[in-house]
Amino acid sequence: MEWQLDPTIRHLNHGAFGAVPVEVARRQAQIRNEIAQNPTQFFAREIEQRLDDARRTLAAFLGSDPAAIAWVNNSTTGVNTVLRHVERRLGPGDEVLVTDHEYNACRNAVEAMAGRVGATVRTVTVPFPAISETQVTEAILSGVTDRTRLVMLDHVTSQTAMVLPVDALVAEIEGAGIPTLVDGAHAPGMLPLDLESLGASFYVGNCHKWLCAPQGAAFLSVAPRFRDEIEPVVISHGWNDVRPERSRFRKLFDWVGTDDPSAVLSVPEAIEAIGAAQPQGWAGVMDRNRALALEGRRLVLDRVGGDAAVPEAMIGSMAAIALRPSATPSPGFIDPLTEAIRRSHQIEVPVFSFPASPDRAVRLSAHLYNTIDDYAVLADALSHHL
Repeated sequence: MEWQLDPTIRHLNHGAFGAVPVEVARRQAQIRNEIAQNPTQFFAREIEQRLDDARRTLAAFLGSDPAAIAWVNNSTTGVNTVLRHVERRLGPGDEVLVTDHEYNACRNAVEAMAGRVGATVRTVTVPFPAISETQVTEAILSGVTDRTRLVMLDHVTSQTAMVLPVDALVAEIEGAGIPTLVDGAHAPGMLPLDLESLGASFYVGNCHKWLCAPQGAAFLSVAPRFRDEIEPVVISHGWNDVRPERSRFRKLFDWVGTDDPSAVLSVPEAIEAIGAAQPQGWAGVMDRNRALALEGRRLVLDRVGGDAAVPEAMIGSMAAIALRPSATPSPGFIDPLTEAIRRSHQIEVPVFSFPASPDRAVRLSAHLYNTIDDYAVLADALSHHL
C-alpha cells in the first residue's frame, strides 16, 4: 500500500492526524472533480443519496443502525453538538462528569457549556500509571452522584493511550438513567465496535485517524430517544424541510450549508482499502497494529526505561510510556523533547505533560506503514535526549 507520507520522516504520531493512502486520496480527488464538473447536479440531485450510501457502509463497519449516524467534520464538532443539546436540560447544581484524561478541546467545550448555565464539571482522577480495568472502572463510577446529568468518557484516551472499559461503564451509567457521551475519536479502525450493543446515548468518532479517510470525515451516533430533539451546531435548510420520507435528524444534519463532502464520501474507499491490506481483513489490521504497538513499547522500555503505565489489556494501536519528569516545565503545546527528537532523528512522536508538567509521557502509534525499526530509532533518540 502506498501512502502520501514523507518517506524521510518516521511517523509515530498517527493517532493525532492520521494518514491517507494514495488510493483513498485518488478517490477523494475523483469526487472533487465530479463536483467541479457540475456542482448543481451534485448538490441539488445527488448529495443525499451519496451521503446515505457512504453512511450505510460506515454503519455496517461500526455495528450501527444507519438511522443513528449523522456526518460531522470531526469528533470535537460531534461533542459540541451533544453538549448544546444537553445544555438545555442543565441548571445550577447539575453536574457533568469527566475524567482528568479528557481531551483538552472537549474538556474546554464542557467547561464553556457548564459556565453558561451554572452547572458543575466534576472531574474524577483516573490513575496513571493504571493498574487494571477494574481500578479504572471503580474510579469513574465513584464520581457519579444524584446530580450527574451526563457522563463523558473517552473510549481511548488521547494523551495516555488507555482503552477505557466503556462497555461496563456505559452499561452501569445508562442503567442508572444517566446519558453517556462516548468520545470515540480514536476507536474506529483501532478497536472492534458494535455501537448498537454498546448502548451509549451518544457516540462520536473520527474517520481520519485509524480508518485513514481524509481529514473532515467524522460521525455522531445518537440513540433513538434523542434523535427528534438534537440539532446540529449550524442550522440550515433542513429546519423547515417538510418532506416526510426523510427524518428530521437526517434533514438537519445532512445539509448544514455548502461544504466539501469529498472526505465523507471517501470513507467507504478507506474502509475497503485498509481492510484489504491484511489477509484477515480489518481484524488482521487491528491485531497487527496492536501487536506492533506493544512490541514497540517493550523495545523502548528495554532500552530507555520508564513505566509501561497501562496494562496490555488496555492497549490498542497506541501506547504511552511514562518518562522521568522534565528538568524544565514545557512552555507550550509542543514539548521541547518532541522538537529535539524531530530535529535529531527525523521522528514525529508526541510527548505530553501528564497529569501536569514536569511529569510527561511519550505516545507511540502503530499503523500499517510502521515497522519495529521505527521504534528502535525512537529508543536511540530518547536515550540521547533523556
